[in-house]
Amino acid sequence: MRVSNPTADELHRRMFDLALRSIAFVRALPKGVVEFRLGGQLIDSGSSVPAQYRAACRAPSTRDFIAKIKKLEEEADESALWLALLRAAGLPERLRSESAILEQEFSEITAIAVASAKTSRARLEREKEAKRRARGRSDFA
Repeated sequence: MRVSNPTADELHRRMFDLALRSIAFVRALPKGVVEFRLGGQLIDSGSSVPAQYRAACRAPSTRDFIAKIKKLEEEADESALWLALLRAAGLPERLRSESAILEQEFSEITAIAVASAKTSRARLEREKEAKRRARGRSDFA
């Protein structure tokens, strides 16, 4: 899956809108026990995605950013799971396509988070290596 490199504001808006769409989707669910429970889980994890992104953007260090982006990854992936479970449990036809669209969107957000964490870990390793090399040179100076 190809992951584009949108700006932070675009990503925030995308995740915020996805959380709102998830809430609207849950409101449209039939009023059964399964839909209530899984819908509640979807609201919890889906609304956590923009919150985790917001926290990641404010992280004071690369390590904190990675931790918060990994939490975002977990919440987005979990949201996709709740949507798949709802569909498998027998959603009405009118909601099946919207659940698939939302699941795909959460999967894309998951992929963006995975790529972002990987890039940040590589940057952190490069920074560590540069510090090691700098210390090694200062030992011989």
